[in-house]
Amino acid sequence: MIALHIILSLAPVILLALLLLLLDSYKLVRSTAAAGSLITGAVAALACMQLNILLLHRLHFDVTLYTRYLAPLLEEGAKALPIWLLIRKKHVGFLVDSAIHGAAIGAGFAVIENISYLYGLAESSLMIWFVRGFGTAVMHASCTALFAILCKRRQDRLNHSGLSCWGLAWLAAAAIHSAFNHFILPPLQSTLVILITFPLFIIAVYENSERALRKWLTLSMDEEMAMLETILSGRFSGSKFGQYMLSLRDHFPPAVVVDLFCYLRIYLELAMRAKGILLLRQHGLPAKPDAALQEKFTEFKYLEKSIGRTGKMALVPFMRITDRELWQLYMLEK
Repeated sequence: MIALHIILSLAPVILLALLLLLLDSYKLVRSTAAAGSLITGAVAALACMQLNILLLHRLHFDVTLYTRYLAPLLEEGAKALPIWLLIRKKHVGFLVDSAIHGAAIGAGFAVIENISYLYGLAESSLMIWFVRGFGTAVMHASCTALFAILCKRRQDRLNHSGLSCWGLAWLAAAAIHSAFNHFILPPLQSTLVILITFPLFIIAVYENSERALRKWLTLSMDEEMAMLETILSGRFSGSKFGQYMLSLRDHFPPAVVVDLFCYLRIYLELAMRAKGILLLRQHGLPAKPDAALQEKFTEFKYLEKSIGRTGKMALVPFMRITDRELWQLYMLEK
């Protein structure tokens, strides 16, 4: 019987996280990174359990009010923090990899929470474990995935990761968590609602993200390839790009102008390499190791320091440094 309790309470959310990872056709999230997010969620759960004990027993909060209002804010905040850090550090590039990390963190949180319940309620009915496994656990994964999606979408639009990005997303996740804890519907019906709505929501996010990724790959590769060919050919004086680059000689020392050309060339080569890897992953093909890749990154970082902030600003018209472009370099370096 205990084994059945474990399966009902832990298996659904773990299988959900694995399913999201398998649906990632471009393999934006590696299994090791997903496992890291799972562990992060488990650590967040342990921290929240200690905080819950402190607030409930030592500060004498009303249990009903706490579980309906304060607990959702605290728990969703603890799960949201590592997602916000991933977005801020440009470690995720699209909605789909944000959702995968969010679901993994929520799954790790739910596993620890349900293990604690297994220890305290070992003799409870199968219905309780069905609701906790298919309802509460999936709710935790859903809320964190929702936060990740809303925060990433907002950050893409505003191009920063401040309070306006994560604040509303955190409140939205906490509101859903709070509604679940209000037991507006009977537990079994709430569980069924989650099981129906979350997959549909995730499917819509996946389709949207896949379209955005394909569009970004197509447009960026065409532009970057044309620019790289222009640089490598050495015959660019007749183009607007070439004229602009030549005009930099009037504003920078000759050595810095050379570094600007080299910096842009290496960036384009790295960007093309990253997009090529994504296309190979989409078709299930492995990317061959590039022995020169580390050398390129070393030179790229050296040139970045050499040209300085002013030099990077001078390249903005032809070198888009958005979060997505920075993410592809992080993905390639890892």
